[in-house]
Amino acid sequence: MTMRSLDSQASHSIASLQQALRAGDLTSESLVTAQLARIERFNAQLNAYVEAYHERALAAAQAADRQRRAGIDLGPLHGIPVAIKDLFEIEQQRITGGSRALPARRSQITATAVGRLQRAGAIIMGKTHTVEFAFGGWGTNAVMGTPWNPWDREVHRAPGGSSSGSAVAVACGLASAALGTDTGGSVRIPAGLCGLVGLKTTRGLISRHGLIELCPTLDTVGPLTHTVEDAAWMLDAMLGADPLDPASARAPQFSAAAGLRLPVAGLRLWVLPQTERVNIADDVLAVYDRTLQGLEALGLQLVEQPLPVPLEHCMRVAGGLMSAEGYASLGSLFERDDLQFDPHVRRRVLAGRAIDARDYIDLHRQRRSARAAMAQAMLNVDACVFPTNAVGSVPLAEVDEYGTPLALLGRFANLLDLCSVALPAGFDGQGMPVSVQIVGRAFAEPLILRIGQAWQQASDWHQRTPRGWDLPRPEVA
Repeated sequence: MTMRSLDSQASHSIASLQQALRAGDLTSESLVTAQLARIERFNAQLNAYVEAYHERALAAAQAADRQRRAGIDLGPLHGIPVAIKDLFEIEQQRITGGSRALPARRSQITATAVGRLQRAGAIIMGKTHTVEFAFGGWGTNAVMGTPWNPWDREVHRAPGGSSSGSAVAVACGLASAALGTDTGGSVRIPAGLCGLVGLKTTRGLISRHGLIELCPTLDTVGPLTHTVEDAAWMLDAMLGADPLDPASARAPQFSAAAGLRLPVAGLRLWVLPQTERVNIADDVLAVYDRTLQGLEALGLQLVEQPLPVPLEHCMRVAGGLMSAEGYASLGSLFERDDLQFDPHVRRRVLAGRAIDARDYIDLHRQRRSARAAMAQAMLNVDACVFPTNAVGSVPLAEVDEYGTPLALLGRFANLLDLCSVALPAGFDGQGMPVSVQIVGRAFAEPLILRIGQAWQQASDWHQRTPRGWDLPRPEVA
């Protein structure tokens, strides 16, 4: 695989890259070099990376190549470049949390999830931009700049957030995979708007140690990749209990990748109720309905039944928890007038000031009630299939920071302690990606990924890539 082919097909899956590495047709050094060239050329416009680790990444790639020549194979992530959202600590590297309010500091520890990726052989390419302290769904950042959705080269469109830079980096070939976080859709939303797979894991399945948290009740860690198989490999490398994160104490140990090709025929999928469709854009619904037909053709049974709790109610309760816990950890910072903040993030954080102890306890009561009702309702199905986002990506000039259409189909999974995987499924009337999500019970990641794998085996939406981002020939010769 030449550097030219690496650039012209920037969205190689980890599986195809690993096959080339093991066959000796590709080296990790050449792969990293090609992606660094893309970062050098395009990051000024894309604004995906806060910082790329040029020397560190090349040294790690050379070490991976030496290991491979010595017969050492660490698994499917060995020698694969991965980008990290700038909420994760990496020892001796700068961390900002997407904010300029305080000077960037150098981390003294490495987040458990990042450390596990490194031990699996992944090469850390650098830190990617995020919404300030991860509190936003559009992907905008007024103080550090908003990443550019690569599916429109001419118009700056919303990338989705808060893992905006991670999604843009993978979608445009500036990394082969990335790590993000999902508090109310922040892995799935940008994955959906950028044509990627995004896995929202069950809370506690992946350790959050070393993560700047926004809302500990809802925060989760998950990968953004080109394929379901890639996401399963990333998950397998990171999952499991960590004594440094008490929430991970009940995390099971399994291999999501091992069961990807088990049959799916006969599984029962709960479809979006008619009462919830009124809030979804028509072109998104058209893609969603075609996807339902495709899943039905695979032998999956579609089940129609009402939701026990409306999505809008889940959105409001989750939003209250995010503001309350965000204010508890960040309020003293955002109340300062001498610092620079994204005004919309500041508004969301300071909204938590009005949530007193009684209100906070009531939010948790509503959460427990909704979780119990959903658990009972899901006894009749194996998983749900809903759209990922209610609308497609819009130009930044049209973003309404007071509107929350991207939260509608995102927050419920976090509030109800479910897992979900976003899958590319088509395009809207503006030519921007549209996505569906398979939603499962807590710790049902192997099942939802198996359904997602079956869908990707029967479709090619995950193979579509943004156009107009090729390097000039001399740069990849």
